[in-house]
Amino acid sequence: MRLSHLLTPPSNTGNNHDCDIAWQCSNDWLDELAWQNYADHTIKTYQLAVSQFLTFVEQDSQIATAFACTRQDLLRFFGTRLEESGIQPVSAKLALSAIKSFYQFAINQGITTTDPTVGYRLKPATKKLPSIADVDLINQLLDQPMPDDAAKARLWVRDKAMFELMYSSGLRVSELASLDIGDIDLAAGLVRVLGKGNKTRQVPVGRKAVIAITNYLPHRDLWQEQDSAALFISERHGTRLSTRAIQLRLKLAATAAGIDLNLYPHLLRHCFASHLLSASGDLRAVQELLGHSNISTTQIYTHVDFAALTRIYDHAHPRAQLYKKSHNA
Repeated sequence: MRLSHLLTPPSNTGNNHDCDIAWQCSNDWLDELAWQNYADHTIKTYQLAVSQFLTFVEQDSQIATAFACTRQDLLRFFGTRLEESGIQPVSAKLALSAIKSFYQFAINQGITTTDPTVGYRLKPATKKLPSIADVDLINQLLDQPMPDDAAKARLWVRDKAMFELMYSSGLRVSELASLDIGDIDLAAGLVRVLGKGNKTRQVPVGRKAVIAITNYLPHRDLWQEQDSAALFISERHGTRLSTRAIQLRLKLAATAAGIDLNLYPHLLRHCFASHLLSASGDLRAVQELLGHSNISTTQIYTHVDFAALTRIYDHAHPRAQLYKKSHNA
């Protein structure tokens, strides 16, 4: 299947011979992708990216030809696309892949010997800071009154134990769902967690979580079937709760507490980390409790509670204290 009609030079390029070679090369490259059975969607995405790139080259007086393009020219192209055109980083990565493929084809065809994409890297997308609920909102969730309905009350005893444990110990929802009854030691206030990479860690369990789990265990003993080892089980089925069921139970609990916020299990883990770090300032300890193998993953929480950090600065930094004294004089 011929796809050369997909790429045509802009009308203002005239009869520039180098331009014609670049556009013809791009058409041959698209035909090669089709011959290699690339998906139609991929080919169209690549076609658009290279078309935009070649048009940029032709309109930029600093670039003689696409085959004289430098890494600095690529930097200007992607800078324009990201800042002025507002494309998403993922689209920029696709465009870079397309341009890289185009140049590799041109080299294989003997049209050029240089590839400006070699060693070129787009800046990684900025990680979004996790949403954090304040302590009062967490208290609103966990300290809500027991439902009047007996069936709902039984479920809340279990759900409260789950959410207290997640917030108390910073567990992932998958870690919570996989806990067995033998993993928790209420007397010692410890829980053994199997985390990512099958790494096991021990995490303290807070006093309120211990109380909530103690209240739940008699219900679990009545509900469990087939000698299930799971700590948290379904009342209806007597078997281990799924992560999806835990997610749904948290949303229901948030609604019952009158919380107008999208509460999801990982938010409780985020709150655990942020609140603990704000109170202690011990990043290394929080890393261990979360089970992060790299402390850079934990460092995102140092940016969350800026107000708390500002208060610490105002209280502790000598120059800040001098300013406050002179300002209040």
